[in-house]
Amino acid sequence: MIHLFQPQTGDEELAAVAEVFADKWLGHGPRTTAFEAEFAAHVGVDPEHMIFLNSGTAGLFLALECLDLREGDEVVMPSLSFLAAANAVLAAGARPVFCDADPRTLNPAAAHVEAALSERTRAVVVLHYGGCPGDIEAIAELCRERGVPLVEDAACSVGSRVRGRAAGSFGDLAMWSFDAMKVLVTGDGGMLYVRDRARADRARRLAYHGLVQSSGFGHARVSGRWWELDVPEIGRRVVGNDLTAAIGRVQLRRLPDLVARRREIVELYDRELAGVEDVLTPPPPPAGHESTHYFYWVQFEGGIRDEIAGELLAADIYTTFRYAPLHKVSAYRREGGPDLPGSDRAAERTLCLPLHPGLSDDDVRTVCATLRKAVAAHR
Repeated sequence: MIHLFQPQTGDEELAAVAEVFADKWLGHGPRTTAFEAEFAAHVGVDPEHMIFLNSGTAGLFLALECLDLREGDEVVMPSLSFLAAANAVLAAGARPVFCDADPRTLNPAAAHVEAALSERTRAVVVLHYGGCPGDIEAIAELCRERGVPLVEDAACSVGSRVRGRAAGSFGDLAMWSFDAMKVLVTGDGGMLYVRDRARADRARRLAYHGLVQSSGFGHARVSGRWWELDVPEIGRRVVGNDLTAAIGRVQLRRLPDLVARRREIVELYDRELAGVEDVLTPPPPPAGHESTHYFYWVQFEGGIRDEIAGELLAADIYTTFRYAPLHKVSAYRREGGPDLPGSDRAAERTLCLPLHPGLSDDDVRTVCATLRKAVAAHR
């Protein structure tokens, strides 16, 4: 099977894990702090504003919780997003309002976001589709003008930049995901960035039960009774740990090479599929944009997408479409819901092809040859 995703881990990660075992401290500790600092340097922000968590989903839930949303509040987000973002909005007591996206880039433009804003809008959540930052500069400016907090779902954009500025640093809060299918993997894990210092301090407390001062081994003694607790508000335990942080630190060092190989694969796909009738390849990023290249997607005319996917699967090539439009999902759908033609069009004709550094050039050529043959059979 040629897989859609495949983590790239090896001896360096194993050695880092062995060091954690040897130190006999697997939980939240010094390696977690070091990973936060190193990732903050990668993004170009203060490490006090960066929090390593046990998943990207936890980051989205925590980000929305920190905005103190209430019943009746609305959060604008693209329909072409992962369901975790919509779940986080609902869990925070607000209602997701879905905006449209460009049917070719699958990213919303600022105009799409603006069309969905109302007097009840209390936040905007934007996904960078496939690691492409899209119209993030204009969206961030729009949110600043309207006084609406912007949350960047940068789950797929760990190496993405716009004119040298890291994706995730444009908004008020941002989340990156490190699960087993991402570009930088820790098994499970995520990072949360919070621009405002007071809000960042609160997020860190909420990520560890709401404790003002953690007790136990490894923390500074603050009184003669270091085991006593101060919990001004209730949180959960969603922090990362030194075991996964050790993997993450190695992966962060390897990130430039991992992204470079993904770029080579994208370029090979572009060459192999150039000029294939009835197949559209992804549009090139705008000038000054650097993508992490998390997805490589093709689009088909004539309603043949599902048949092509089935024929590729029969040839042991796994493909998918991400992300199913949320405005059609029962948990979020409502009467008189939005008309989102760009999202609907993208959802009907888009297919994500295998993309990970473990692919050989021959694997990519096999995918392309199988796809070309399948498309030709449907003409």
